[in-house]
Amino acid sequence: MTSVSWIPSEAIGGMMRMPFDKGFTHYDDPPPDSIGPGGSGLDALCEADRFRFANHLRAWVEVEGGAITGFGYAGGGMMGSTTVHLPGVAHEFQAVGLPDVQQPAEVGDGWVRFVQTAGGRTGLPAPRRVRRKPFIQWQAPLVWTTLALTIHADGAATFEVAGASRFPRHWIYGNDGAVSAKVGLTDFKDWYRRSFGKHTPWGDEESPALVTAVESALERSLSAHIMRGGKKPKVRKVKAGATLCAEGDPGTELYLVLDGVIRVDKDGERLAEYGPGALLGERAVLEEGMRTSSMVAVTPCRVAVAAAADIDRDALMEVSSGHRNEDLAR
Repeated sequence: MTSVSWIPSEAIGGMMRMPFDKGFTHYDDPPPDSIGPGGSGLDALCEADRFRFANHLRAWVEVEGGAITGFGYAGGGMMGSTTVHLPGVAHEFQAVGLPDVQQPAEVGDGWVRFVQTAGGRTGLPAPRRVRRKPFIQWQAPLVWTTLALTIHADGAATFEVAGASRFPRHWIYGNDGAVSAKVGLTDFKDWYRRSFGKHTPWGDEESPALVTAVESALERSLSAHIMRGGKKPKVRKVKAGATLCAEGDPGTELYLVLDGVIRVDKDGERLAEYGPGALLGERAVLEEGMRTSSMVAVTPCRVAVAAAADIDRDALMEVSSGHRNEDLAR
């Protein structure tokens, strides 16, 4: 399994947005839907400056007579770089990888579990306040993911994201190379203030990761259209626990989840949770302009609000066919 980590647009707030907004450095385009079987396309993505870092966990087991007789790790971390553009000059800051942390494999009855942390210090130096002289340090916070892979004697394998830094965004790919999960919440402010020293896996602290399912390829295409199709959408911040829209209310706006996790409820029953990239609210557009369910923020969220008229109706019907949770609840 592999995590690929990147900086999406609208992910950074405050004064730290200035270098991105002025073009000195750049946000990242979303990674591809596939990185090739076994992560075979990672090197090409790194050379093209398509990610900030990757954690490529590979492991193996040997089996004789149905019993596991040997096992081990392979793979490791891969750090990208950040290019800064100034008038007449461009300078590339190479990220600094920290040693991969490969925990002792856990052996069970017919299975072995491998856990690997990879990451390091981002390429672009960044000022932060410290309590001692010189009171400002030009040192970027740390980034990481901690992946867990369990291989069974019959050849089956399962994975999980055991932890991750709260910035940047992390996409998870399975052995077939297809994106299969995403970490749903990024928190630049918390990451920028805390992800140093002991507050990282190289110290004594891990940050749990909230993992969400992957949206459809069509939703990813529509997301790019909404964010880059000309008219800039309005971005709303929604506090954890707040209702984005309520069942039975009128509404024809569409919601693109940029960050965080949104829960969909029907008659007080939880139907599903959606993370970044999900396009929600299409049922009201297709069915007489009434909300068929409520949407509640599980975490602090940012959503882009798009007009239904900007999206092809046939595309909305296809998205809706994958969101028929209200029908299943009846």
